[in-house]
Amino acid sequence: MTDFNILILNGPNLNLLGTRESNIYGKNNLDQIIKQLNQIAKKKNTNITHIQSNAEHILIEQIQKSKKYDYIIINPGALTHTSIALRDAFLSVQTPFIEVHISNIYAREKFRSHSWLSDISNGVISGLGIEGYYCALKTAVKRLHKKISK
Repeated sequence: MTDFNILILNGPNLNLLGTRESNIYGKNNLDQIIKQLNQIAKKKNTNITHIQSNAEHILIEQIQKSKKYDYIIINPGALTHTSIALRDAFLSVQTPFIEVHISNIYAREKFRSHSWLSDISNGVISGLGIEGYYCALKTAVKRLHKKISK
């Protein structure tokens, strides 16, 4: 039996990890990252569901349906800098979330330094490469354990 259910959302172009700008995003593809996250999650009695989409509306619909999840980890990709609709979706639900970026968005082009999600998130991990996903998962599980022990 699992203790928690976590939704991992990946936005536009993250399906190209492993082939896209490996000097910025590394050589691991998204399937490898999710496989490793599943291994970590199982050890923590946690179930993860992963959805990647290049379509903003699919990510929004998943956030709106997030009542069955205890936490969301999202790498919104370029939607970070443009999507007020993603922000509004998160504001309409009570599901806590952590925003993850593989690259350091603050060390790149100026337009990438603004996120429409950071100020409403429960944390932002930026610039740690794919380790950011693992840190987010471990943090989410730890926070959920802390919440139920109160």
